Amino acid sequence: MTLALKIILLIASIVLIISILLQESRSAGLSGSIGGGAEQLFGKKRSSGYDAILSKIATVTAVMFILISIVLVAVE
Repeated sequence: MTLALKIILLIASIVLIISILLQESRSAGLSGSIGGGAEQLFGKKRSSGYDAILSKIATVTAVMFILISIVLVAVE
């Protein structure tokens, strides 16, 4: 059981890393977050294309990563 969970955790972490790295940058670093990042964050909606799919994949795999990690800690 723990071996299967560890393998799923490994796959989820790799998918999470890849989906985050493939996403397009939303700001210009620290200066973008101070001088207008809020406008970009709240003013525009995300496109319904490639970035939205990657964002959903990242969200799902992050939740899976956290839940599986908690289960593995509780089991061992």
